[in-house]
Amino acid sequence: MPRSVNAVASRARRKRILKQAKGFYGKRKNVYTVAKNVLEKGLTYSYVGRKLKKRNYRQLWIARINAAVRAEGLTYSVFMNKLAGKNIDLNRKVLADLAMNEPETFKKLVASVK
Repeated sequence: MPRSVNAVASRARRKRILKQAKGFYGKRKNVYTVAKNVLEKGLTYSYVGRKLKKRNYRQLWIARINAAVRAEGLTYSVFMNKLAGKNIDLNRKVLADLAMNEPETFKKLVASVK
């Protein structure tokens, strides 16, 4: 009995990889073995990048809040501690947005905490 090979599934698998590699440079887009390796690395980078993005945004929000609060005569850590003490549950994203886009509201918030 001859060896049975599922060519349909193999071709589909290769087509899926090459379709994902569309837009890559040189052999990376049309040679299956190269495309597979590069794509795997790229997907790993994208996974890591999604985690780094969260880290970078939090860092940005903290820097913005700190800059706005220092203009009011406090530091970031003291401000966040006083917010927690007053049971004001605003996350850093919202606080940074207030500091950037509505400075008057942010000043009132800082004054209410002081």
